Amino acid sequence: QVQLVESGGGLVQPGGSLRLSCAASTSIFSIYTMNWYRQTPGKQREMVAAITGGGNTNYADSAKGRFTVSRDNAQKTVFLQMNSLKPEDTAVYYCNAVLGMKIYWGQGTQVTVSS
Repeated sequence: QVQLVESGGGLVQPGGSLRLSCAASTSIFSIYTMNWYRQTPGKQREMVAAITGGGNTNYADSAKGRFTVSRDNAQKTVFLQMNSLKPEDTAVYYCNAVLGMKIYWGQGTQVTVSS
């Protein structure tokens, strides 16, 4: 079982930045693909960004050019740097770890973009 703990959410004004972190409990963190998802009430959870164990990244169109996903395998942590935030980025953000058929989710961190 892998435990994931997100942090870094909060309230930010439009145009501002936040950096989310997700710390994992597994000793083999480096081989997991790590993903960031977000969800708003009444909507399906959507993928925002992904990073493989080898460092390849992928972004949703809504995140391209504004968000950057990175990982520190020594710290067993994945990050999501979010810049130029918009009100429509308001959501609960979840990290997820995938290795084959094994999928683990964190409990989420709230991001609110509002003036």
